[in-house]
Amino acid sequence: MLIWEKTIPDYLTDRKNIFSFVLFTAVFALVFINIYSPFGVDKWLDVTSFQLFLYSSIVILIGMLVIVISRVLMYLLSRRKAIRYGEYALWIVGEIFSMAMVYAIIQKVLGSSNDFMVIIKNTARITAFIILLPYVFYWLYLSFKDKYILLEKLSLSRTPFEMAEIAGKFPGMHSMVAFHDEKGVLRFSIKKEDLLYLEAADNYVVIHYVDNQKQAKYMIRTTLKRIELEPAGTELVRCHRSFMVNIDNVKVIRKEKEGLIVGFETPSNLTLPISKTYLDVFIHRLSKTAKSDDPSL
Repeated sequence: MLIWEKTIPDYLTDRKNIFSFVLFTAVFALVFINIYSPFGVDKWLDVTSFQLFLYSSIVILIGMLVIVISRVLMYLLSRRKAIRYGEYALWIVGEIFSMAMVYAIIQKVLGSSNDFMVIIKNTARITAFIILLPYVFYWLYLSFKDKYILLEKLSLSRTPFEMAEIAGKFPGMHSMVAFHDEKGVLRFSIKKEDLLYLEAADNYVVIHYVDNQKQAKYMIRTTLKRIELEPAGTELVRCHRSFMVNIDNVKVIRKEKEGLIVGFETPSNLTLPISKTYLDVFIHRLSKTAKSDDPSL
């Protein structure tokens, strides 16, 4: 498929990006006009630098109005059908011609003695130069930003060991469980067999695990609810409002005066409560784990 027949990226028709694109183009054009004085404004207007700034601001405002109308129409069209690169290129040509026409009319009204077709030719050339530069710069920025976000999502959805395994290093490290903070930043990874349980602590979660035959812990800023929605949550099961346990490391379940508890094989004979709210889910998950360990069940 030719490039002209391919669909443009979604970020080019995103409402937020359209707004920032128009703003960036306006600022760029305003600076350019006041530095280089295109359209001959410094010759056919006897004005001070401040007056030139005011006049150029009006000219830019008119030009940006053309772009705003154009981009709103493009946005509405993109909601109905996919826009291809060829169509997008023609759209930009149309924007440049429309703005050049507006600027040519302004020059003629303000008293330019040049032929109108000559004015259009000059304004089209200069408008294309002014507009295409911010267009290209902002397109490159959006493309870089889009790829950066994609790479960030890929890195956050996998542990460093899984990423290394994809690269051919450290095979067999896929048993790692990764934990991210509330901003999605990877903070902690642990082998599944060493993970004991998670404990809620206000806006934090304490990860309890085994390190060199000793019980250890690590705290990150997140919630159990958020972890349940992440890949790490599939490795754990909720047994209480304040606890999630690695069911593979549960060694015993017994009933005591205060209710059911789960026990882990640790030096401290660790136990945690099972609340009635999560009992059915916990037992169901336990039975599924037992069946997967013993296919004959």
